[in-house]
Amino acid sequence: MTSLRTFRYVALAEATSFLALLVAAVIKRTSENEVGVQILGPIHGALFVGYVAIALSIRNANGWTPRETVGILVGAVLPFGGYVVDWWLGRRERISVS
Repeated sequence: MTSLRTFRYVALAEATSFLALLVAAVIKRTSENEVGVQILGPIHGALFVGYVAIALSIRNANGWTPRETVGILVGAVLPFGGYVVDWWLGRRERISVS
C-alpha cells in the first residue's frame, strides 16, 4: 500500500516534470530542438499515470470526499497543480494533528 507521503513526492515530481515539459515545448517551437520533449514526455507521462493511480488507491484510506478526490485529480492536469495539491495535503495533515 502506498502512503500519503509517497503520493506527495509523486505530486511534486509530476508538477515539476510538467513545467519542464512545457519549457521544453516552448524551446522546441523557437529552436527546432526536440530532444527535451522526447526525453521529458515519457517521464512526465509515467509520473502522471503514477499520480492518478496512487491518488485513486489512497483516497479511501485518507478519507477524501469525492469532491476532494476530483480536485486532487484536476491538480494533475494544471500547471502548478501538483504543488497546490501538496500544499493542501500538508496543511490538511497539520490541521488534523493539532
